[in-house]
Amino acid sequence: MKKSIFVVIIVGMFVWAVYDFASSTEETAEPSTEEAASGYQSETDTTSSRESAEGAEETGVVGLDVGDIAPDFQLKTLKGKKVKLSDYRGSPVMLNFWASWCPPCRAEMPDMEKLHQNKDVTILAVNLTKSESGRGDVKDFVHKYNVTFPILMDEQVEVAAMYQIRPIPTTFMIDSEGIIRFRAFGAMNYEFMVQELMKMN
Repeated sequence: MKKSIFVVIIVGMFVWAVYDFASSTEETAEPSTEEAASGYQSETDTTSSRESAEGAEETGVVGLDVGDIAPDFQLKTLKGKKVKLSDYRGSPVMLNFWASWCPPCRAEMPDMEKLHQNKDVTILAVNLTKSESGRGDVKDFVHKYNVTFPILMDEQVEVAAMYQIRPIPTTFMIDSEGIIRFRAFGAMNYEFMVQELMKMN
């Protein structure tokens, strides 16, 4: 009897160790493009992954939560121009993190271009360049989808790390004073983008 209890305890500890190891590996490992794409795609439709500014109070601190001041950064565009987030104070900004190999990013991009054409908002699309096979993939993507808003090249994914980006696309809606008013993990459609933009006005 004692021996069987001991065996059950050992097996239970082993199962827990394997589960714990798998969980920690999943959090720290960089996924392959196929794994990442499928994982990110599954996050797209979860409403719990979205945060809105309704009822949120401003914190006055720099951070990543709704109500915080968005962390400033500087990157070069695909065309080589230096751009800072703070350069756009005074107008609303849609800050989007993406990659050309990501299916939800591809699905979302035409709606982002439509928003750029139809609404008074600056769109800054930060490309996780280190995850791309080359800059040519980004150029081809921009050409294919007729993207006219700035594509920022996060060559070493330093800004993505600063913003703690895990799933892509991830989007921050930032008001004219630089305060985060909305955050979404996963692709958004045009109507949803407009809805969140209107809440900031």
